[in-house]
Amino acid sequence: MMRLTGGLLLVGLALGAVPVSAGDGVPLPTPARGKGTQCVEPTDTMRRYHMDYLLHQRDETVHRGIRGTKYALKDCVECHATPDPRPEVRALTLYGFCKECHDYAAVSIDCFGCHTPVSASSEGGSQ
Repeated sequence: MMRLTGGLLLVGLALGAVPVSAGDGVPLPTPARGKGTQCVEPTDTMRRYHMDYLLHQRDETVHRGIRGTKYALKDCVECHATPDPRPEVRALTLYGFCKECHDYAAVSIDCFGCHTPVSASSEGGSQ
């Protein structure tokens, strides 16, 4: 009986260490928290609609020249930027923060082709 109880205890401890999952056993993403105290929208709203906000902001900025609005990419970068894990890119980007959920959802990130401010190739080669 003692052996069975000890085994159940070990299984329970092991299960407690497993990350939260989507119900099908696949661990949910756990992106790093932003540096600020509050986002421009509630977290669940940003997770669901950020792509719409960014698309609308792109139109405002690129097509109409309106900058510094509520959904400015610059503000996202200031709060959520992390060092890019790719050695050929030495810059602060949103890559790590965004990649966590985008990989989970199998959605490509094409923002950083233009929005990575400094790369080794633009500095005359990599080290």
